[in-house]
Amino acid sequence: MRPSPCPADLVLRHRPGIHLACSGYPARMASRLDPYRAKRRKGRTPEPLPDDVEPGEGGGEQFVIHEHHARRLHWDVRLERDGVLVSFAVPKGLPEQPGTVRLAVHTEDHPLEYATFSGDIPSGEYGAGRMTIWDRGRYETLKWNDHEVSVVLHGERVHGRYVFFRSRGGEENGRDWNVIRSDPPDDPEWTPLPEKLKPMLAVAGTLPDPEHDAEYAYEFKWDGVRALARVEGGRATFHSRRGDDISAAYPELRPLGEQLGSTKVWLDGEIVAIRDGRPSFAALRNRIHAGEQHARRLSRQHPVTYLVFDLLHLDGRSCLGLPYRLRRRLLERLDISGEHWRVPPSFTGGGDAVVVAAAEQGLEGVIAKRLDAPYRPGERSRSWVKITDLLTSEVVIGGWRPGEGRRSGTFGSLMLGIPDGEGLRYVGQVGTGFDDATLRSLAARLRRLERRRTPFTTPLPKSRAADAHWVSPKLVGEVAFKAWTDEGRLRAPTWRGLRPDRGPEGTAR
Repeated sequence: MRPSPCPADLVLRHRPGIHLACSGYPARMASRLDPYRAKRRKGRTPEPLPDDVEPGEGGGEQFVIHEHHARRLHWDVRLERDGVLVSFAVPKGLPEQPGTVRLAVHTEDHPLEYATFSGDIPSGEYGAGRMTIWDRGRYETLKWNDHEVSVVLHGERVHGRYVFFRSRGGEENGRDWNVIRSDPPDDPEWTPLPEKLKPMLAVAGTLPDPEHDAEYAYEFKWDGVRALARVEGGRATFHSRRGDDISAAYPELRPLGEQLGSTKVWLDGEIVAIRDGRPSFAALRNRIHAGEQHARRLSRQHPVTYLVFDLLHLDGRSCLGLPYRLRRRLLERLDISGEHWRVPPSFTGGGDAVVVAAAEQGLEGVIAKRLDAPYRPGERSRSWVKITDLLTSEVVIGGWRPGEGRRSGTFGSLMLGIPDGEGLRYVGQVGTGFDDATLRSLAARLRRLERRRTPFTTPLPKSRAADAHWVSPKLVGEVAFKAWTDEGRLRAPTWRGLRPDRGPEGTAR
């Protein structure tokens, strides 16, 4: 005699998240929590594993958002519904800005007990990593069907209307959804995280007068590459002074985003390579030019450190108009500390002692910053003064002179200029500071840029111009030198390296 048909074979009353199955003898309805239990092993994970076959009974429409530091950081949004927690994994967290669409992966239903769970899921288990409660509260249901879930969240951190909706692919696999915020934030002062920002620049100068010493903070001048970091949804991207994305060159810095988690922020700082206890620009040169594949290997052999010294935007608030002293206070509260990033010290007053300490430690110099000064993106402001015995300058290569001896196949010196209002002004030449690899690679690039006429708009000494090879003024480098001569030339310059993060149009004395 054949068994009676399973009720699920006769009538399927579909409800989102509930799956019916028939297993023959004996027949039963599959629990909505079966997929959850199938992925977890009792005794191997601290997650709740209730024995009940059927979903539990909750007290109403509660929600919880977990911050999940799994293989990839994401946020799990869990909504109580019909005795379970309907769950969506949102890789970048819920959007704050109306109209912003983000991926939301519909995962297995979780038991109600998960609403209070936090802990470390062991390595080797499903979802291994740290799970913490990021927010919790109640929600209102505006719409709930197979294709759209519209809710208003009333949490401790999140307040607003969000719509989860199936993406095109989600129609087939049921997992791919999106989420969008459909109402503006309650806070009228909230502003979105800018897509681009430019760094504030310092002017060369001397220590402030003693009577104004207490009005300044003093920081060490780091011998590295200026970089702004934009962090959103646990992802950090690093930008050069000219705005280029340089993240691929420094893969060891990307986990900074995961450490900051849901914090949305713009940071200003310097990428340095530490050698023998102090920053070395020579050691950083190979990292600046590394491609993505090469950078991964170099990040293990010659790692860099990101030194963060300013804060430009934080969690919906622009910090640009705040005085330096307050920006610094907010920065220190972020507790940015890791293997490859940290906040270096800042000293209020006592500029003389800081300059002496910099010299004793072999550092490049000191930056004096007015405590009451706002941050002015893209401007070179007298509110920031760099104090150093050894000057540095960005220069544009306008030509080269032939080399002799072992340099006969490359070049002997580079002809340098700085753009001014009338064109490229000649400032001298540099012939020291090059290793063999730099000589070969730079010579090859210069040959491809060769042209017949000089790019300089100011006269050159005839002895220098006679055997010069001219190039299109596209490559920017940096030199260190003793001083400017009365004629506006570099005194005793040394080559420090190309600066692909700079453009010829932005180079200035």
